[in-house]
Amino acid sequence: MVETRAPRQATNTGPGRLLIAVYLLFAIAATSRAGLQIATRFAEAPVAYLLSALAALIYIVAAVGLARAGHTGRRVALACCSVELAGVVGVGVLSLADPELFPDETVWSGFGSGYGYVPLVLPALGLLWLWRTRTR
Repeated sequence: MVETRAPRQATNTGPGRLLIAVYLLFAIAATSRAGLQIATRFAEAPVAYLLSALAALIYIVAAVGLARAGHTGRRVALACCSVELAGVVGVGVLSLADPELFPDETVWSGFGSGYGYVPLVLPALGLLWLWRTRTR
């Protein structure tokens, strides 16, 4: 008996296109914000600004991974979404528990409250999409 697997839906089709677009939008927003903060006020809150730059990099790489849609792209997107979710939860908890750790907000501060909590929801949606489009 030969086992057959259902074909995998590409991550860059259907709702995946919207997910990629949101990741690209956040990549632009986070890159712009972090770039300006690092260039003009880096000494005020270097950790916060570097975290925003890290978030921007993760958004860019996650978007590329989702857009590539192959095995490697899926693995890259999975890693990015996982790190992003851990980062937004970790920084969110720390920023609420001890606000002095972050003298200025990061993209992930307050669980992404400055961005309408999209930074908290986005990696969860990314992981859900990767799970939904997996090989069955």
